[in-house]
Amino acid sequence: MDVQKIRKDFPILQREVNGHPLVYFDNAATSQTPLQVIDVIADYYKKYNANIHRGVHTLSQEATDAYEAARQKIQKHFNAAHAHEIIFTSGTTHSINIVSNGYEQLLVPGDELIVSALEHHSNIVPWQMLCEKSGAVLKVIPMNEGGVLLMEEYDKLLSEKTKLVFVNHVSNALGTVNPIAEIIEKAHAVGAEVLIDGAQSAPHIQADVQALGVDYYVTSAHKLCGPTGIGMLYGKASALNRLPPYQGGGEMIAEVTFEKTTYAGLPHKFEAGTPNIAGGIAFGAALDYINSIGMTEIAQYEAELLAYATASLLKIPGVKIYGVAPEKTAVISFNVQGIHPYDIGSILDKMGIAVRTGHHCAQPIMDYYHIPGTVRASLSFYNTYEEIDRMLEALKKAIQMLQ
Repeated sequence: MDVQKIRKDFPILQREVNGHPLVYFDNAATSQTPLQVIDVIADYYKKYNANIHRGVHTLSQEATDAYEAARQKIQKHFNAAHAHEIIFTSGTTHSINIVSNGYEQLLVPGDELIVSALEHHSNIVPWQMLCEKSGAVLKVIPMNEGGVLLMEEYDKLLSEKTKLVFVNHVSNALGTVNPIAEIIEKAHAVGAEVLIDGAQSAPHIQADVQALGVDYYVTSAHKLCGPTGIGMLYGKASALNRLPPYQGGGEMIAEVTFEKTTYAGLPHKFEAGTPNIAGGIAFGAALDYINSIGMTEIAQYEAELLAYATASLLKIPGVKIYGVAPEKTAVISFNVQGIHPYDIGSILDKMGIAVRTGHHCAQPIMDYYHIPGTVRASLSFYNTYEEIDRMLEALKKAIQMLQ
C-alpha cells in the first residue's frame, strides 16, 4: 500500500487543527471520506438529481439505475445471495430497530434473547424496549478482564427458549473480535436466529454472510469511507419475510385502498418514503474505493499500526490498556493513572490529535472496569507511524501538564 498516495484522496487530512497538522484517530466513530466518494455525491446533485423508482423520465431512470447498482455492489461485497436481501437504512441503529420492532410480533412472554457484555448501546436499548413490550427475557454473555467473551457461559445460556442472539462482530470500545461463526452455529443448533452488528468490523473484516449463515447483518456506510445517514440491513429472505414492515408510506406498498393495503416484496417492504439516494449511491462508491485498495492489505497494514502503537503506549509510565484480546482490530482504549480521560483528550486536541474520550456508548463495559471512560485511539489505513509518534509525544506532554 502506498499510504502517502492514499492520503491525498482525503482532503481533510491536509488541514490543521489548533495550528497543528490534523492527526485523525477517531475512525471508530466515523471514517473520513475520499474525493472519489465526495465526487459521486456531487455528481448526483449536479447531473441527475431525481426521485427513484417512480418516474419514467430520464433523470429518474438514471438515479434508479445508480441506486440499484449500489445495492448490487453491497450484495457482492458481503456475498448476499440476492440483491433484495439488502435493505437500505439510515445506519446500523435503524437496521437493528427494524429487526427488534418486527420481533415484537414473534415473541411470547418467557422467550429469551441473548446479548453480549461488549455491546454498543444501539445493540442493547432496542432489545430492552422489545423485552418490556413482549415479556421476553434478556440474558447477557459475560466478559473477562481481557475484554473477551466467556463462551462457556454462552453455552449455558442457550436453550430451546432462546429466540434471537445479537452480538457485535467487533467491540467499538475495546476492538475485540468476537467469535461470531461459533456464536451463530451454536445459536442455530437450538433454533435461534442471530443478528450481527458489523458497524465496527466492516471497515476491517470482510464478512461473507452466506458462509457465516447469519440471519441478519447490519452496518453503516460512514464507518466505511462513505457518507453519514446511510447503512444497510442484510437479512436472509426467509428471515426478512417473517418480519412486518417497520414503517408505512410510499414505495413499501403493492396496492392501497381505504379498506386494505397489501405490502410490496423485498426490499421495498422496509424502504418506505424517499430514501437517501445520494447516500446509497455513495455507499456503493465507498465500497469500490475500499476494494480498490484491498481488504486484505488494509487489515495487514492496520494490524502493523496497532502493534506499533500498543507497544509504544505501554512504554509510557502509568498507561493501562483496556481490551487485550488475542484478536483485535486497530482500536486502543487506554487511561493514564490518576488522570481523567476527558482531560487527556482535551489537551491532545489542542495539539491537533483527534481521539475519542468517554464511555463510547458502551457504558456496561466501563462499569465492568469501574472507570468513567477511556481515551480511545482508533486507526485506519490512511494513518501513519509518524502520526502515532505525534500522538505519543502529545500524550507525554499532556501527562506532564496534568500530573
